[in-house]
Amino acid sequence: MPRSLWLLVVGMMINVTGSSFLWPLNTIYIHEHLGKSLTVAGIVLMLNSAATVIGNLVGGVLFDKIGGYKSIILGIVITLVAVILLMFYHSWPIYIYLLILLGFGSGIVFPATFALAGAVWPEGGRRAFNAIYVAQNVGVAAGASLGGFIASISFDYIFIANTALFAVFFLIALFGFRNINAEEASQASILNQKPDVKDSNKFKALVILCIGYLLCWVGYVQWTSTISSYTQSLNIPLHQYSFLWTVNGVLIVCAQPFLSKIVKHFAKTLKQQMIIGFILFIVSFVIASYAEQYTGFLVAMVILTIGEMFVWPAVPTIANDLAPKGRQGFYQGFVNSTATGGRMIGPLLGGVIADFYHINLLFMIIISLLFIGIFTTFMYDKKLKEIGENKELSIS
Repeated sequence: MPRSLWLLVVGMMINVTGSSFLWPLNTIYIHEHLGKSLTVAGIVLMLNSAATVIGNLVGGVLFDKIGGYKSIILGIVITLVAVILLMFYHSWPIYIYLLILLGFGSGIVFPATFALAGAVWPEGGRRAFNAIYVAQNVGVAAGASLGGFIASISFDYIFIANTALFAVFFLIALFGFRNINAEEASQASILNQKPDVKDSNKFKALVILCIGYLLCWVGYVQWTSTISSYTQSLNIPLHQYSFLWTVNGVLIVCAQPFLSKIVKHFAKTLKQQMIIGFILFIVSFVIASYAEQYTGFLVAMVILTIGEMFVWPAVPTIANDLAPKGRQGFYQGFVNSTATGGRMIGPLLGGVIADFYHINLLFMIIISLLFIGIFTTFMYDKKLKEIGENKELSIS
């Protein structure tokens, strides 16, 4: 792996560690500490995600226009301002406004980082995006584990720790990312290009692929919203719930070598890899729907984690392959905004159903959406194959 990619990996790990002090506990904080309903909590998280969607699209276009370094620094500065203010002001309703600002800033960072990873190691293919993905999950494991422990002492300390980690990320990006732009100098700005018919077909393929990706995230985000509160109603301690995310992150890091060997025999293309991942997601939600003890949720989380290891790195890899030259940032921004859209819709959908109906109905709806995702994943490149513009991508 190039040195520049290692810097991106380390930066992403610290960035996500900081984020993970807060995001798994947002619903619990809003519901139990601020005294708001799950529906209200879902609306707040939806607004945060909506701001992140805008940030994703802005970050992708900025990457194509001004480069990855400036885009990432801008996103971090906005994020850092939000978390510094959160240290002092985290009561209702200012908490909402700062979460929106935080979402916009972090939204700029992610697509720029993914696009930059693809630019600095184009021959790495899936491995470049998988490295960023693994770094994210190291951050999730560390941040969620420490966050649950710190929150059990005081939520005030969460905001302090969050700020400290983002400050470290800012310094790494400011001095470490400065010289990473050389490889992308030849890219033309998206604003100066007129997409042709072939590019239009590729973008349509990306849209169809991202429909399933969005539905997958609608389900996945239930674990940080409705399922987190559901475990509390079953008298599962907060630190045990947080440990589920530690398991998630540790498994993603430790199981990579074993998973690589397994998928070479059972999933020779990225499409097959994604479909297997969707099936594992469905199995996970079936188990969670019957779980009443911590062990059941732990098993469901392990299966969910294996499923996301198949799906999450595959989508930005396909997007990078589909993207015309000079539009990599826009395509990664679209992928990231789709994931964020799922995170936006999911908490509100889950909160309304849990408040007014029953969580078992929510599980049934999520499972149905995942079956739709399997269909859209299967169909996304059909038009490209018909006109001979695409081959199924190998995962290696």
